[in-house]
Amino acid sequence: MKKLTRRTFVTGSAALLCAPSEKAGAQSSWPARPVLPYPAGGQTDGIARAFGDYLARQVGKPVIIENKAGAGGVIGVTEAKRAEPDGTTILCTISSSLIQNRVTVKDLPYDPEKDFVYLTMVSGIGTPVVVAKKTGATNLREFIEYGKKVGSLNWGSYGVGSTPHVLIETIAKQYGIKFQVIQYRGEAPMWNDVAGQTLDGAGGSYAAAAPVIQAGTGILIAVAGGRLPPYPDTPTMTEQGAVGDSYDMRAFTAFAVPSGTPQEIVQRLSATLIQAGADPKVQQMLNNFLLTAPADFETTARIFKRDSDGMLRILRDLGVKPSE
Repeated sequence: MKKLTRRTFVTGSAALLCAPSEKAGAQSSWPARPVLPYPAGGQTDGIARAFGDYLARQVGKPVIIENKAGAGGVIGVTEAKRAEPDGTTILCTISSSLIQNRVTVKDLPYDPEKDFVYLTMVSGIGTPVVVAKKTGATNLREFIEYGKKVGSLNWGSYGVGSTPHVLIETIAKQYGIKFQVIQYRGEAPMWNDVAGQTLDGAGGSYAAAAPVIQAGTGILIAVAGGRLPPYPDTPTMTEQGAVGDSYDMRAFTAFAVPSGTPQEIVQRLSATLIQAGADPKVQQMLNNFLLTAPADFETTARIFKRDSDGMLRILRDLGVKPSE
């Protein structure tokens, strides 16, 4: 089995590209460098850096995270697709880049099912559903009543077809409320507006929402997915009567290499990334973001296929189309 000596991570929506000091030529020289499709400082960046640090310690070489942000992850993922399939480039990106973009991006320059081999993934335990303090709502029923009373809700989202967008579309379809989606370039400004009471509510990652919840400017009324350990008494959307497949799906961050990468390298990379889940530094990061341990190779493929089929069906049923 080939020895790991260098690594490359590409991160877009969170793609990881590790860049080597020189091009990996000999078989024993892979891998090389990381690239992220999204900006530094977010959850994906934190995941990439934690796993990148572990890889660097395994191969004895620095791992440089290269952020390739833009176009909802399209730029970073496309760069990873075009990389040599030699194990020197690893993509680390979020599920929306691989699933939702197939519906929301016109002429997507990559095929998530054909262009990559998925090594492992980590998933969120649940998506917090948070409403502004001004609504006075403490649960889903009260929020629906508020929405009908004011006539229309302002709801935050960080991309067409993203988790919070699908969330409000699904809620509105079941409960007959009106809303306006306000699209942001990331979670940080969205949560700032929830805290500032400009938005009526939003959904997203726990790490980004936590400061708003803890400050009391946003109220956690429900969770899409499983209950959150820090707030075990807050019921899920399903437990509060909401109906829809999307409430059981969990956003994930996946690690992948370009198709055509030798199977031996794929197996070695997958095993190493999965082993990172036992590392104390990686475990701390996973706990901070409320993420699951890295899934094995077969489970990763199964979840990717299941969630792709399910979310694509939901988006089409909701009539979501590419932005012009």
